[in-house]
Amino acid sequence: MRRVGLIDQAAERFREEVVSGRWPVGERIPTEAALVSEFGIGRNTVREAVQSLVHAGLLRREQGRGTFVISSSELTGTLERQLAGGTRRHYLELRLALDSAAASLAALNRSDADVELLRELRDRREASWATDDPDLRASADLALHRAIVAATHNPLYVKLYSSMLDIFAAHMRDEKSEDEDAAHRYHHELVEAIADGDADRAATKVVSIFKPFMR
Repeated sequence: MRRVGLIDQAAERFREEVVSGRWPVGERIPTEAALVSEFGIGRNTVREAVQSLVHAGLLRREQGRGTFVISSSELTGTLERQLAGGTRRHYLELRLALDSAAASLAALNRSDADVELLRELRDRREASWATDDPDLRASADLALHRAIVAATHNPLYVKLYSSMLDIFAAHMRDEKSEDEDAAHRYHHELVEAIADGDADRAATKVVSIFKPFMR
């Protein structure tokens, strides 16, 4: 029982390193020997604690390279497993539902600072379309929509949405609007609807953004 307790304690300390960002997503964690030295625990305890975070979806072992952080949230790994196998339309419909509800709530709860940030991110999103970099475009688009969710000031919604960003990015990275000018206009109008506190109009603009992709 004492050994199990030590493993749990070590796993919790390692989890805190991930969640806090001290072990950033995409980076390799310290070696087993380094963890033994830094945390003052046995090698077997380190190995089993790390393995528990692998099972939780926070870490991934790569043969010959080490162990890497792949997520800062256990919820992300769980959602990725549970939502695997969906079709393109399934992911679009799910994101439409989440984004439209978030836009409505943001219109009701946003602060002046939120509006300022949304306008800035909207402009960055539009500017990213001047490049041919799909990753930059996807990142700018998700940054705006994540900020809209943050403007709901609902921590549960923020946690859920943030945990799904990697899923959306993976399955919607190559989505392209046939009418980019219209897409920019809808995003502009979405942000202004939120600024005006018009929940219904904000939700409608989200539908306008996603409708071309649903065909």
